Amino acid sequence: MRVLVLGGTGTLGRQIAKQALDAGHTVRCMVRAPRKASFLQEWGCELTRGNLLDPDSLAYALEDQEAVIDAATARATDSESVYRIDWDGKLNLYNQCRAKGVRRIVFTSLLEAERFRSVPLMDIKHCTEQMLLEGDFDVTILRTCAFMQGVIGQFAIPVLESQTVWVSGSSTPIAYMNTQDVARFAVAALGREQTIGGSYPVVGPKAWNTGEVVQLCERLARKEARVIRVPPALMQSMQGLVSFFEPGVNIAERLAFAEVTGGGVSLNAPMEESYEAFGLDPAETTSLEGYLEEYFSSILKRLREMEADLDKDAKKKLPF
Repeated sequence: MRVLVLGGTGTLGRQIAKQALDAGHTVRCMVRAPRKASFLQEWGCELTRGNLLDPDSLAYALEDQEAVIDAATARATDSESVYRIDWDGKLNLYNQCRAKGVRRIVFTSLLEAERFRSVPLMDIKHCTEQMLLEGDFDVTILRTCAFMQGVIGQFAIPVLESQTVWVSGSSTPIAYMNTQDVARFAVAALGREQTIGGSYPVVGPKAWNTGEVVQLCERLARKEARVIRVPPALMQSMQGLVSFFEPGVNIAERLAFAEVTGGGVSLNAPMEESYEAFGLDPAETTSLEGYLEEYFSSILKRLREMEADLDKDAKKKLPF
């Protein structure tokens, strides 16, 4: 199948592109900066320059495509508001899909989006879900949670480097999932007609609260973490303050997401129906323990090798 992947340079999108190629699909990725996406081309993807706010570039990218896997979303570094990219941009995308006759859509949304309508990105994801389900598309919706890759920067590295671990609000259990596993669902959807018209949770095998993740990192790093918990009221006041300034709108939208991750509402869901519908084996899904064990094992081995090399260099400088 000829597939257009959006968000192909992102943490999830690159895994989708790679696995789609491995599954025998012809993959095209629309990217804003082709030079930075050369790795996709090396894998075998076709690249086309464009962005969601440029309808002409979308029309060009959709030419001769049979399906779209939409893993694109606004980044923290984007100057545009999340409403501009994730709403206005997606309206452009799906209008162009209709114009080009591309009906098959796999859309990556967020779990519990309907419960957090006050959070901009969650509100947009919910509205986009409804628009697609009520429209004339053959759509499969993947309701994802948090990615294991994010645990590295938020918890693993600070613990390993004796930095402060900042957490907000109440301890929220989150079923982290490896992006490689999420990508398996996205690619499998292309060959599973029974998933059309459905909205499926795609989350990890176990929900972990902040304390449990920190303890796991401490055990694997063999170090004690320094944790500072930020009260929800402080996060809300920070959100209100930065929203007064136009350049801070994107930051305010990101701070609002603390209501989701620090609200105490479990971000988890039963996965039996999802595995059955997509024809996937739950035994092949990565656990957070396994993911972090592999990460810390690799890092600690590298540190030991560096220390050994430093010892050798020091001995060479001795006068005897």
